[in-house]
Amino acid sequence: MHRVTLGTLAGVVGFLAFVELTSGFLQGYYTPMLTDIARHLSVNDADVNWLEGSQLMLAALVVPALAKLGDMVGHKRILLWSTAITALATLALPFTDSFVLFLVAWTLQGFYVVWLPLEIALIWSRSRSREGRSLVTARAAGILVAALETGAITGALLGGQLVDTLPLTVVLLIPGILVTLCFFVILFGVQESPDQLGGRLDLVGLSLISLALIAFTGGLSLLRLNGVGDPISWIVVVLGILLIIPFARWELRHPDPLIDVRLFRSPALAPVFLTAALFGMSVLGAQAPLSTFLRTDPEVYGYGLGTTGFVTSLAIGLYLIAMIIGALLYPWVARIATPRLTLVGAAGLVGVGYLLFVPLHDTYAQMVTNIMVAGLGSGALVAALPAAAAAAAPAHQTGVATGLTNSTKTVGGAIASAVFGIALMHGASGGATGGTAGSFEGYVTVWLVCSISAFVAAAALLFVVPKHAFQDRGAPVPVPASELP
Repeated sequence: MHRVTLGTLAGVVGFLAFVELTSGFLQGYYTPMLTDIARHLSVNDADVNWLEGSQLMLAALVVPALAKLGDMVGHKRILLWSTAITALATLALPFTDSFVLFLVAWTLQGFYVVWLPLEIALIWSRSRSREGRSLVTARAAGILVAALETGAITGALLGGQLVDTLPLTVVLLIPGILVTLCFFVILFGVQESPDQLGGRLDLVGLSLISLALIAFTGGLSLLRLNGVGDPISWIVVVLGILLIIPFARWELRHPDPLIDVRLFRSPALAPVFLTAALFGMSVLGAQAPLSTFLRTDPEVYGYGLGTTGFVTSLAIGLYLIAMIIGALLYPWVARIATPRLTLVGAAGLVGVGYLLFVPLHDTYAQMVTNIMVAGLGSGALVAALPAAAAAAAPAHQTGVATGLTNSTKTVGGAIASAVFGIALMHGASGGATGGTAGSFEGYVTVWLVCSISAFVAAAALLFVVPKHAFQDRGAPVPVPASELP
């Protein structure tokens, strides 16, 4: 296998790095100012999780459909449309002080979550003639994630600085301008993937999975509003789970399913999807609690660090630097060891990082150290999971497989966001803390859930995934008849 250089990748990655820079900017920019946004909208810190949860719920709904459409009509085309929706929603945020309207715009902004899986599928498609295809994709994914985290660092530092000096309306306008620019970069700079499969979108399957996800996440939201003792909320959650059954049966019969549920039977892919879901709990569900914990005034509530927006953004920036390092190290470590063992180690780092928060959370240095340990593993996982799914998936379903890593990740994040919202509002003992801050017991719950979920993911990757998974196939392998739709 020949050595794949950065020059080799340049033609494959192209302008996609700028797209991920923009994606990272969106993900980092708002985090230092979540407390300010909560005060601006006259809601409590725990209600910030509604923003996170609603965006994740939308992502879980749209990613399967958009990933499938990417395979059907072209990944660039879907990338362009999702960017247009994100731009309109982002531009709407500065012009409302209503929590409901802000929530709607914030939710629609979540279309950006499909960008990375579409880009990985596009890269996989365009690198089909290259030797060492999985390594090409893994290194390209590392570059894209490095761009994403660079954007997130830039966004976090700029957002933290501006929120301390400018009116919030002006601060919220900047991301919308950047996403609009991103639209034109994609329009004129990104080349379309060479293969489009055509066909029709499975609208019945889309409707069934949408109903299941809406019921499931809606039930979690009701639990958060009404408490864990509310039977109706649990009934809605169980209904969402049960609705997966008719969806799966329909997909098994459909000649061109929205999601080939047989992919979940694959010994290589199933643990990847499980890892993505468990990883989503920390990388998507825990960001708002980390920010609000740092900014909580210890003199008032007895915990937290009382940091300013800019100091909070510095901690986030160091976390993102660690993610860049993890993303760029992944292909190098995977070549020395194996992709599977590297994924196991990355998930283990996330688990260790969040476990350290339980005893070590009293100083800024402790918080930053914990964040960076988790960040190293998180960066590797963000880069590795879609690349691993592309390498393990049938050739005609790379978009679907990479999209499923994001879908399962966002479902995990949505679940965690709801659970964390309940924990922060009521605490492990069930008593509200009063005021606008979350409960300390709730923060401990966040850290433990993130740690345990990461260790479970590491165990699944270690004991279930075949030893040589996620590596280049020596020759095209026909799909067994039993695995065909």
